[in-house]
Amino acid sequence: MFQKKLPVGADLFDDLRKQNYYYVDKTNFIRDLLLNRGIVNLFTRPRRFGKTLTMTMLKAFFEVEADHQDIFSGLNIMKDQDLCTSYMNRYPVIFVSLKSVQGKTFQDAAARIASLVSYECDRLSFLADSPHITERDKRTFDAMLMQTVTQPQLEDSLKFLSRILKKHYGEKAIILVDEYDVPLDKAFDNGYYDDMIDFIRIFFGEAFKTNDALEFAVVTGCLRISKESIFTGVNNLMVNAITDSDYEEHFGFTDLEVQKILSDYNLSPAYEELRAWYNGYRFGDTDIYCPWDIIHHVARLKKNPGIRPKSYWNNTSSNNMVKQFINKADTTTRNEIEELISGKAVAKVLKDTLTYGDFRNTIDNLWSVLFLTGYLTRTPEPLGLESDPVQLIIPNLEVREIFLEKIRDWFTEELNDIQIREELQRLYHALLDKNCDVIEKILQDQLRTTISYFDNDEHYYHGFLAGLLIGSGWSLKSNRESGSGRSDLMLITSDGDMGIVIEVKHAKNQKDIPVMSDKALTQIEDKNYKDAFLGTTVKQVMLYGMIFWKKTCKVHLLDT
Repeated sequence: MFQKKLPVGADLFDDLRKQNYYYVDKTNFIRDLLLNRGIVNLFTRPRRFGKTLTMTMLKAFFEVEADHQDIFSGLNIMKDQDLCTSYMNRYPVIFVSLKSVQGKTFQDAAARIASLVSYECDRLSFLADSPHITERDKRTFDAMLMQTVTQPQLEDSLKFLSRILKKHYGEKAIILVDEYDVPLDKAFDNGYYDDMIDFIRIFFGEAFKTNDALEFAVVTGCLRISKESIFTGVNNLMVNAITDSDYEEHFGFTDLEVQKILSDYNLSPAYEELRAWYNGYRFGDTDIYCPWDIIHHVARLKKNPGIRPKSYWNNTSSNNMVKQFINKADTTTRNEIEELISGKAVAKVLKDTLTYGDFRNTIDNLWSVLFLTGYLTRTPEPLGLESDPVQLIIPNLEVREIFLEKIRDWFTEELNDIQIREELQRLYHALLDKNCDVIEKILQDQLRTTISYFDNDEHYYHGFLAGLLIGSGWSLKSNRESGSGRSDLMLITSDGDMGIVIEVKHAKNQKDIPVMSDKALTQIEDKNYKDAFLGTTVKQVMLYGMIFWKKTCKVHLLDT
């Protein structure tokens, strides 16, 4: 088997290459950037699609005096010798990643940005001794290094560093800003959004607008935030989003790249399963895999070739947008969610620029955010006018699992509502009173609030019931050994006097309900589920068969 280490969690290009990790060659991005760049180049892609690795690759390629030809040896970009001679290791570079900027207050977040600027100053510490820089500039540089700058100095820091780098080298600087929108996201969640947007506007404005020390800048993020005028006055801003065909293969893995990875590690039989789970994101006109998922799963497959896929993206990305989306869903949107989960498309007019406040205002805006952040993708049909609807689908099984998980969370949270808790108390009393009519009505009322996609899944109805009954305070056992078989649910009341067995069945159609009722009651009796209470304090046992079909529930009691 191919023995190169897989870069699980590695997103620094230098380390990845020097430590001989497996690398999917994306260096042609450098050529395409140089051929098509503007003064400021914004690339928006979902989380975990290789933005940071790409940015550290740019830093390694352009940074003056770095002599990084060894780590680019054998890669595609080295085939273009003229380009490498003209640009490689020729420019001073400023690199700042904002992905870790957060805090409960604006002051906390600003302190984090000051720390990142200080770290970059430490990397450029040779400037403190440069004969080309004035003593005044050296004092400002020292304040940045020691994190004693004023807010205006911090706002001006990118421009200041580019200016003194130009003085030192005689070359304009390249500025790289990774995950520019993370501070805005965290600021909105913590209530200091206006302060942060004002800071970021100046922070970028000073660096990118009429800065004669700037060669060009590359900025990455998840969303395009332009309505707040973050880039006010920036001429020649080039934006590349997931709907654009330029650079479509440079973020994420293509199908051929995934096939090669699997072939290199002798894991090609896993291809179809990986494609179903992790493919389906559409950038421009190309289907793309999330590289985070592929690297993690191939690493697990190396150890156990038969291991099943699971959600890796879910464990690393914030899924609050999906949760908010589901919580805001009215009846129409819930029907559309059902369509998506069942593999169908939903047509929506999308906005590619929004404020963070806009995200939460309407369900229509949340559709756009889910698309831009990778939770939904578009079908292969060509895009029309900006005002035309786009056919949206869930990209793959992994994201479908995220939707299902959040729907279950949403349903569980709904059960904590005061009115619902009162209704559930009626359910518990009805079970003890053997009142099948009341049990049926309460269960059917609750089923009407759920997603219909689950209506053909007996396991869902089992979980549905368990979720309703868990608040009873009774002892609840699910699928435990009972008698000579396994009952679906078994409960013992708090005082230990009463026991309840519930056998759940799913009818394929309405006509099958009586047949399944008989089957449930016969199974309870034949498998002696009642015997599970032998040796306990239980004095009375109730044996229920519950049959579900879509939003219908029929409850039958076996006389004991």
